[in-house]
Amino acid sequence: MSGGVLLGPQLVSCIQEKAPNSKTIMVVSGWQDVNIGDIAHTPGLLNVLQKFLPETKVILWKKSYSEKVEQLLNRNFPNVKIVHGHADKEGTVESEEVLAAMKEADLMIHGSGPYVVGSVNLEAWMKYTEKPFGVFGVTIQRIRGNLLSILQKASFIFTRETQSLDVLASEGLEGDHVGFGPDATFYFNLRDEDKASKFLSENGLEKNKFICAIPRLRYTPYYKIKPNNAGWSDEKIAQVNTHNAEYKEKDHAKMREVMIAWVRDTGNKVLVCPEMTYQVDIMDELLIDPLPEDVKPFIVKHDYWLPDEAASVYKKANSVFSFECHSPIIAAQAGTPVFYLRQPEDTIKGQMYYDLGLSDWVFEIDETQPEQIVSVARKVWNDYPAALKKLGASMKKVDNIYEKCISIITKVKVNN
Repeated sequence: MSGGVLLGPQLVSCIQEKAPNSKTIMVVSGWQDVNIGDIAHTPGLLNVLQKFLPETKVILWKKSYSEKVEQLLNRNFPNVKIVHGHADKEGTVESEEVLAAMKEADLMIHGSGPYVVGSVNLEAWMKYTEKPFGVFGVTIQRIRGNLLSILQKASFIFTRETQSLDVLASEGLEGDHVGFGPDATFYFNLRDEDKASKFLSENGLEKNKFICAIPRLRYTPYYKIKPNNAGWSDEKIAQVNTHNAEYKEKDHAKMREVMIAWVRDTGNKVLVCPEMTYQVDIMDELLIDPLPEDVKPFIVKHDYWLPDEAASVYKKANSVFSFECHSPIIAAQAGTPVFYLRQPEDTIKGQMYYDLGLSDWVFEIDETQPEQIVSVARKVWNDYPAALKKLGASMKKVDNIYEKCISIITKVKVNN
């Protein structure tokens, strides 16, 4: 038996004596640490498990390593053991601590991400164990290589938007164990109130009296971020740079109109801040320098940060405007209205906003004029209680869907 078996409702009482809430779950997550959204995936999923399965022991197999992120996780999840170890293309693992963790765990969950990033980790799990596994909150835009054979053995598959379900269905992957499970970042609940309060105070940013603006290039220039130019050829670098250059002013001019409207309507400030490390270097060029002179004095900048501080700042903002997908999710969890300016290159993950009833706050950037964004923004600014009610309804949907996902996970038969 290479994978877990999903029990039907009539068989729930037949689950082995080891109760679901006493399972040990191994989570593979933490794909990279140069993006607060990617960082937030992991604590988001840990919080889901902590809330719905509070007695479950969790071991985190973290793919990337950052001392600051490890400290963040250890500080907030002291009972979660973190292990590191490479799995090669054949699923071979040499790390003794990973192998020991596999032996101890009853179940593996692949955490949220842009696709099944840890497919080799799942291969390793299948190679060294006969225990069940599943995927929680990922985008599956296409199925290539051996991914189909992996997913066919999964006990549950939760995609973070509904478009991925069509991709799965086209490959015959359907059933009660397959469904919509929003990105775990919707449960990112960590805060750094001290650091946020200090920053807000030093820059005269008052609660509900500032908005946030997050830039983004059409394609992330990973060659600037990762070692050895991320393995990109000179040709690919040139193509990405050319494409980004074509759209960067067109896109960000639309966000600047929102910034201008806010400052002139309210006399309050705008915080320009990053979701990824590279965005610190494009803030001035794309969002600040081209602004009218009467608006520039109202602009504040923030350097790259960790998601706990970002969440604490977003919590105090009036609203968050972002070309990136995950800062709005972090802000939404903190209770702040959000606007996602979606670029078509940013995969199908943006469908999750529509799935959760937030379509009024999503702007397909190529199809949107700046006055449309400003008009909807003003509705939020002028009737803030209605916006909060709308946001609360969407977050309640997230709660209900996560509860359903966990109920399916608890019905997975454990191979003792």
